[in-house]
Amino acid sequence: MPAIRSKSIVALSKPAETTTKRNLTLKVRASGGGEVVYPVAEAREDCSKCDIFYPTDEASRKAFLTTKGKKVTPHQWAVYDFTRTIPCGRITTYKDLCDALGQGSPRSVGSALRNNPFAPYVPCHRIIASNLYIGGFFGEWGTGKDEKLRKGNGVQCHKKMEMLAKEGIAFSREGYLVDKGLVWRG
Repeated sequence: MPAIRSKSIVALSKPAETTTKRNLTLKVRASGGGEVVYPVAEAREDCSKCDIFYPTDEASRKAFLTTKGKKVTPHQWAVYDFTRTIPCGRITTYKDLCDALGQGSPRSVGSALRNNPFAPYVPCHRIIASNLYIGGFFGEWGTGKDEKLRKGNGVQCHKKMEMLAKEGIAFSREGYLVDKGLVWRG
């Protein structure tokens, strides 16, 4: 169920349980001809299912401090609340998330997710770039294959791709989403 918004308050329901059978592999036509085969989970595994403390009332949120001793801003809470509504097996973009919130910018959304103290309960791995590129994960950008797009060695983004593969979402070797129909706009 999507979030219900009124100014700065977001009311959420717990994400629905999702288990869907999928093919074991996904064949994609390679740019130089031939096919590339990607493994995809047989059944989606919701990586956001875990027991973690997530404050939902105003008093708990004001008192909450991250492990680094920092407070979470109202913008960060809005990003985390909305991110929790993204269904397992779907992704959205930093820009779409920003537009749905009606505040901030794609960069501010990325910054909030880079500092997400509730991962994987707040499934920041389900957010990708607007051009459907894998985007960032734990402050690293890109798969490490393209010098122009890379920030880091690609290890974290490969972890992100593995998590998304468990949820039935595949990416090309270059780091782009294979099935554009999986983009969720809320």
